[in-house]
Amino acid sequence: MLTIAATLPRFKKEQQVSFVGGLGIIKGCLPEADTWTYLIEMEMGLEPKMGRIGSETRVLLPENDICLSENY
Repeated sequence: MLTIAATLPRFKKEQQVSFVGGLGIIKGCLPEADTWTYLIEMEMGLEPKMGRIGSETRVLLPENDICLSENY
């Protein structure tokens, strides 16, 4: 199945963005039904006393749930 996006993505790879859950960096995007869905790697907080078990948390969010980060 071929998907054609009517518009270009609003955000670029490695761009710092914010959303309700915090801050993150765009790692990729996919066209979805008249919009774009972005893979975002969230900022890591302070390391807990017990150390880290895995890497950063990644989330998929639609374009309308994301805005440019005012910190950068």
